Amino acid sequence: MNMKNINLILSFLLLLTADGLFAQNAHFTTSGTVEFNKTVNMYAQIQKEITKDNEAFTQPAFEQFKKNHTQFLVLKSTLKFADNKMLFIPQKAEDNPTGGWFDAPMAGQDNTVYSDLSASQDVIQKQVFEQTFLVKDSTRKIKWKITDETRDIAGYTCRRANGIMMDSIYVVAFYTDKIHVSGGPESFNGLPK
Repeated sequence: MNMKNINLILSFLLLLTADGLFAQNAHFTTSGTVEFNKTVNMYAQIQKEITKDNEAFTQPAFEQFKKNHTQFLVLKSTLKFADNKMLFIPQKAEDNPTGGWFDAPMAGQDNTVYSDLSASQDVIQKQVFEQTFLVKDSTRKIKWKITDETRDIAGYTCRRANGIMMDSIYVVAFYTDKIHVSGGPESFNGLPK
């Protein structure tokens, strides 16, 4: 075997080894768009509002609602992110899920939220009755506890985190360290990246 063949074989082996090393490097997503579905159990939301004082009217209306609407309402939204900045945009529901007789705050998703996680700031477009407001605030403080539970979501292995915000609101989130942004839908943030 001559020196030229030895160099060719060594170069080929070096390329194979280098290719294997590059394949072992993990890919981390730093920008993109995530689509979310929020599922609301409308029957449970309405049932909570029926009391002894209003059941004469609300119970028959609820029975009629069940005939014309599905139990679960799916709200869609998108989250665009890049450079530790996020824009959460809810999509408008096609019809009024409550049939016009019941106001269910959980059945709405009206706020557009821009978050700059580096500056710890949110700018939220809120609809209050017929008026629209822009609210600038600091990002929410959420105390997260990371669990061992995992779930595959869109090809990513995601870990469950349980959070508490504003002292009493319980939040469950699944996140992956393969997407390098520590925020999520609306103004949820603070998960590891």
